[in-house]
Amino acid sequence: MTDSRHTLSPRSRWAVPVVAAVAVGLAFAAPPLFASADDAGLPTISPEELATQVAAAEPSPLSGTVVYTARLGLPALPFGEVGGADPVALLGGSSTMRVWSDGGERSRVALLGATSEFSVVQDGPEAWTYSSTDDAVVHYSLTAADAARYDELAAQAEAGDLPVQGDLPTPEEAGRQAVGMARLTSTVTLDAQTEVAGRPAYQLVVTPTSDTTLVGRIVVAVDAETSTPLRVQVWSTSDTQTPALEIGFTDVSFTTPADSVLAFSAPAGSSTREVVVPLPEVPAEATTATPDKELPEGVTVSGTGWDTVVQASGLDVAALVAGDPSAAASLPGVDKTFGSQGAADLYSEFVPEEGSGSPMGDLDTTALYETLTTEVPEGRLLSSALLSVLVTDDGRVLVGAVPGATLQALAAQ
Repeated sequence: MTDSRHTLSPRSRWAVPVVAAVAVGLAFAAPPLFASADDAGLPTISPEELATQVAAAEPSPLSGTVVYTARLGLPALPFGEVGGADPVALLGGSSTMRVWSDGGERSRVALLGATSEFSVVQDGPEAWTYSSTDDAVVHYSLTAADAARYDELAAQAEAGDLPVQGDLPTPEEAGRQAVGMARLTSTVTLDAQTEVAGRPAYQLVVTPTSDTTLVGRIVVAVDAETSTPLRVQVWSTSDTQTPALEIGFTDVSFTTPADSVLAFSAPAGSSTREVVVPLPEVPAEATTATPDKELPEGVTVSGTGWDTVVQASGLDVAALVAGDPSAAASLPGVDKTFGSQGAADLYSEFVPEEGSGSPMGDLDTTALYETLTTEVPEGRLLSSALLSVLVTDDGRVLVGAVPGATLQALAAQ
């Protein structure tokens, strides 16, 4: 049975940065190699068998503490709020999160800072965010018509008729992405058993066959009892000693959290904004197992596997960075997916504004953009240990787990 929690989300996904999605969610296939974990008393298993167990395991109720660490080689961010409970802090350094899930449609994630907290609570088609810095709550909900359609889609998801997509920033979700998107672009072996959060675990080591990708290898530590990924580490080809990206439990309990934990209650005195979120249309082909989907207008894909580069054209990047909601209409596929006005309305809710409860707080996005990117002949380039992003002067954005020079060469074609 497919878990409907992983299929729909009533708002934009709040998860680990796109670097993790690209680096962790790429494909692999397991050769028939065996490794033993006799020193922990764990049964001998093949990488293929372990990968199959992870993909087939039902999401478990759980609660725990997750530490996320990024060593992406990005410039130091000169913003005080980045050191607090702000999702932008996930771009560098270590962040601590508390996570709770009933294994279904109810979950809570709290990003912790030294003196602040940013939390996200989901309960089926509704979600709430709370920023302690602003003492502000944002409640995301659907229209009555969309809520009815959500229930229909949830039923289809439970029947296994919709693709699975993850939404929790946890090792479990990241690991399932890595296992669930297998392709013949890597080799997979088993490393020695380990222990994560006090639990014995196997380790799947995913090594790209490409010699041009920035990703050196991915190691997924899998709980021996539940087949739940407990930790995901991603190494860059530029540093084989220390992972560029790591997300793992430091403690975890596979029990259903109390209802009081999963239910949202606005703190006394906090402000609340109501946001109606447009529910995306699900194309008819999404209910089938067709591997090739039609790309949104203005989007092209070149390369394969780890060398894949996605290019979007016709974007007003400067306006998007500056927080102009009308610029959301230039995003690929919004006319087909959200409707331009709906996309603009939702985008405006994430524009940094003091006291708004936005995930971006009152961050100066233009300054952040200029800090993270450097000027190149084609436009501006973000280079990190695992991902490159090129924004060209003519309104194109190229993204891939490849060197920046590769993107520049493609842009010049």
